Amino acid sequence: MNRRNFLTLTGTFTGGTLLLPNFLHAFGSQSNLVIGEQCLVFIQLNGGNDGLNTFIPFEDSLYYDYRTKIALDKNTIISRNKGMAFHPSLKDFANMQQNGDLTVIQNVGYPEPNRSHFRSQEIWQTASDANQYISNGWLGRYLDLQCKEHEPTAGVNFDNIDNLSLKGNEPNSITLKDPNRFKMRTDNDDMVKLSDNPQLDFVRKIANSVSEGSDDIQKALAKSTSEINYPKTGLGKNLEWIARLIKGNLNSKVYYTSQNGYDTHDNQINIQQRNLTELNDAIYSFYTELKKAQLLQNVTLVVFSEFGRRVKENGNGTDHGTAAPMFIIGGNNKGKIIGNNPNLADLDNGDLKYEVDFRSVYASLLQSKMNFDYTKIGITNKVLNELF
Repeated sequence: MNRRNFLTLTGTFTGGTLLLPNFLHAFGSQSNLVIGEQCLVFIQLNGGNDGLNTFIPFEDSLYYDYRTKIALDKNTIISRNKGMAFHPSLKDFANMQQNGDLTVIQNVGYPEPNRSHFRSQEIWQTASDANQYISNGWLGRYLDLQCKEHEPTAGVNFDNIDNLSLKGNEPNSITLKDPNRFKMRTDNDDMVKLSDNPQLDFVRKIANSVSEGSDDIQKALAKSTSEINYPKTGLGKNLEWIARLIKGNLNSKVYYTSQNGYDTHDNQINIQQRNLTELNDAIYSFYTELKKAQLLQNVTLVVFSEFGRRVKENGNGTDHGTAAPMFIIGGNNKGKIIGNNPNLADLDNGDLKYEVDFRSVYASLLQSKMNFDYTKIGITNKVLNELF
């Protein structure tokens, strides 16, 4: 039985009360993971966000030639800087950049890009080459090496399903939907009695990990409150939970969540405006909360999508493309625009050519924020010295 099947069978990782036999409670609860003060927070934009309409090359006439229907009007875009500007829904992204707290990394991608949602997400989540298949995620491999013993909340994923990025050999991460419902109680009948069969060790370890993780999460929540009002959206609620766990000293190294809805083959103007408004409002609430708590320097927020969109519109939308911008917020980043503006005159079969490999961003995060040798998990790309 693998970890996913076990957690699905017991109904533990998306809310509800877990029934545990008494013998598992004998293991007790481990202390929180304390390795430095830094943590990483990832927001994955599922579906392939259109980067050209997010961070806009408004001075390039080709942008308007390729996009006669969906190009953003020059009178609506905000925070113009060296030929680039933000989508009008990202007004607080512009504020964060003006504060020196947001870096834009342009033209991020990888060689031989894959336009399948599932496969491209897998590549980003495992930090593999396009033709390479890896069973564990890049963050899971990092946590396997970073945690001296298995730590149930070294990584916390807010979602309905596990995230491949956090999958490792040890259960060092936990997936949940509603921390208020993520509580344990003992099954006094002690119905389950595991044998000494070594094949059951993984099941025992997972059950124990879930029990310990629940206890640690409840303790962190008990020590924290929200100081501001978050938007009443799924992403807003997830970032509010993450902020409370950080403020409550859960000491997780990685937090992960996602936002769906970016596959804009049609009606892109309206759909992207709605999605980016939700993204902007949720992130700015999180940013404001951490600033107020004087924790922003310890938290690095990373926003990315599995690919961008085609340069030329397909009517009222765009099809799957390649390179797109990434956004880095907090963590004492340098508040820069890294990389050249998108070159719309030099395309690869209608797609943007990537300039920054996403694994260079990962390498920079691990080296600068986690004080970790990224080559130990198979990343060989050079770091971005301009980032931190």
